[in-house]
Amino acid sequence: MGWFGKRRSSIPGEVASAPVETPAARPSPPPTPAHDSLREQVESAGLPPEILDTARAECERMDNLDPASPEYAISLNFLEVILSLPWNTATRDNLDIIRAEEVLDARHYGLQRVKDRILEFLAVKSLCSRRNPRILLVDDELIARENLTIVFQADGYEVEAVGNGLEAVAAMEREPANIVVSDLKMEGMDGMELLQVLRKRWPDTKVIMITGYATVKTAVDAMRRGADQYLGKPVNLTKLRRHVAELWEQSLRAQHLRGFVLCFTGPPGMGKTSIGKAIAEALGRKFMRLSLAGLRDEAELRGHRRTYVGAMPGRIIQGLRKVGTRNPVIMLDEVDKAVQDFQGDAVSVLLEMLDAEQNSAFVDHYLGLPFDLSAALFICTANGVERLPAPLRDRLEVIEFPSYTPGEKLQIATRYLIPEVMAQHGLDDRLVTIPGETVALLIKGYARESGLRKLRQQVASLCRKLAKRVLSEGLGKVVVDEAMLQELLGAPPYTSTPAQAKPRVGLATSLVWTEIGGEIIFIEAARMRGSKQLILTGSLGEVLRESAQTALSFCRSHADGFGIDPEFYAASDIHVHIPAGAVSKEGPSAGVAITIALLSLLTGRPARQDVASTGELSLLGEVLPVGGIREKLMAARSAGIPVVILPQGCEAAVKSVEDEVVEGLDIRYVSTMEEAAEIALCEADESAG
Repeated sequence: MGWFGKRRSSIPGEVASAPVETPAARPSPPPTPAHDSLREQVESAGLPPEILDTARAECERMDNLDPASPEYAISLNFLEVILSLPWNTATRDNLDIIRAEEVLDARHYGLQRVKDRILEFLAVKSLCSRRNPRILLVDDELIARENLTIVFQADGYEVEAVGNGLEAVAAMEREPANIVVSDLKMEGMDGMELLQVLRKRWPDTKVIMITGYATVKTAVDAMRRGADQYLGKPVNLTKLRRHVAELWEQSLRAQHLRGFVLCFTGPPGMGKTSIGKAIAEALGRKFMRLSLAGLRDEAELRGHRRTYVGAMPGRIIQGLRKVGTRNPVIMLDEVDKAVQDFQGDAVSVLLEMLDAEQNSAFVDHYLGLPFDLSAALFICTANGVERLPAPLRDRLEVIEFPSYTPGEKLQIATRYLIPEVMAQHGLDDRLVTIPGETVALLIKGYARESGLRKLRQQVASLCRKLAKRVLSEGLGKVVVDEAMLQELLGAPPYTSTPAQAKPRVGLATSLVWTEIGGEIIFIEAARMRGSKQLILTGSLGEVLRESAQTALSFCRSHADGFGIDPEFYAASDIHVHIPAGAVSKEGPSAGVAITIALLSLLTGRPARQDVASTGELSLLGEVLPVGGIREKLMAARSAGIPVVILPQGCEAAVKSVEDEVVEGLDIRYVSTMEEAAEIALCEADESAG
């Protein structure tokens, strides 16, 4: 870009030609070696034209400032930020599918759907990168067209050459080119006119302008009209080939990363953040993580304007300065935990960052200049996407992390987690052995949550106690059996008692899904003399309250069919309670279980405690499908409940889960509440315990 040097040399002359003389005017301080060094860094940094103009203007402003003034320090910091940003620095993607699969498998066990989606993306990008790009050469000199055609064909490009702008437009209409290399001065339609047509009709096509009449004015004019590069004649073929390769790489990134914003959602401890690091390693990119938990002020992401004292760039720009590339893998962690209130809405900033049509010109308040984020690969993580604004959800490709099965936990614990934690505590196989049976008991009795965080904590606690015992008692090799496990960690907090409980009147078991995985809850119903009130307790949400009201209305409207006194509600109150009142509960999944509890109460028929149900109830008695089936089935297995009532509409979801999840479960599909009641309720003369 040698033409910038001419402009620089002309600026002092322009300033000098129109001096402003005032009574208070003072001579500007002479340039210092530090000023000259800073200006040389600006000129040699390879900044984009708009950024270069701003940096030059700031250098000129600093020439007129006292180095001891606060304004000088502000300008110096601003220039240092500009020079430290990776405007043109990017890492080359490693598109080796086999290597990527090996990296993902080495870092994580299971999560096959997530891995498949990443490998699909790499496969598409790899195939597209193999496609020969199409170059259109536009020059009125035949010898120039022939020479450039030979050069680019030797590099593997598909080349078409034409003699003027009109022929170029016709060629683009027949088959659009990826890159256009055009002369400036031509008859009929010159290069500038062609550039305007290209930008209007084929905005994604990259354009390189070449001319023998290189001046500052024509260069600036061409770049402002949308040229991607500008070269003078005689053409430096090495530089031209490098520019073409860079523009083709930019086209690939823009084409195949556009709209590719992943959102990993699932319970805590599933490895969402760590698999993001594995993706960066597989691609050969730098990794950058931003935690949005508790983020309230949008200035944290977008920065503060330079007019504020102590202003700094936002966390996005600061992170890019740290990693040193413009195409890192950027993980926005805990995006659902960002605060939205009257003080600010940090989530709204993400709309611009994640929108492929806007993030190519992301403006940080501190910089006040556009920075291209389109080359970065964004990955969000969340425990649930329900709290995200709808416009943000529309920009995300949500990939759910399913809960780990006990078998998967066992494999992860024995292969990765236990050896890693033991090494952190100074233990190894020569001192301690934890058999697979003990690990299975540890998972079943001490760490039933969906992820691995609690399991890691329990293993760490076990290792600390073992380390103390090895040192204090001078033991040799220790084998941790079931008795020692309970001695060190105490009695297991989780048991499988529900399956052994006797049937009871007014008590039903429901399967629900939360952000931490599947759980079982108990629905209690009681009737007392009163004034036709429905009392709901247990920190129930609005949807769950409506489910209880629907269940009561169903029981009243179908009283005859179940042998219930139609006047049961005339002088009574009905109380529905879900224990663990300190925990908020929400959702329609407990509709069937609430109805079973009410029917048991009103008919006097005990409800089986070895049966759990899930499903939404309609006012007409239809059982409607719900989500989270896999996690709910795992919760039933963990609690020792053998019989599960599911809506008929969930049969397809059950077929898609692993055999390990449904093994040992008696799954009953129902379409109506009558069918569910027939399964869940015993005869009235059976003992209620």
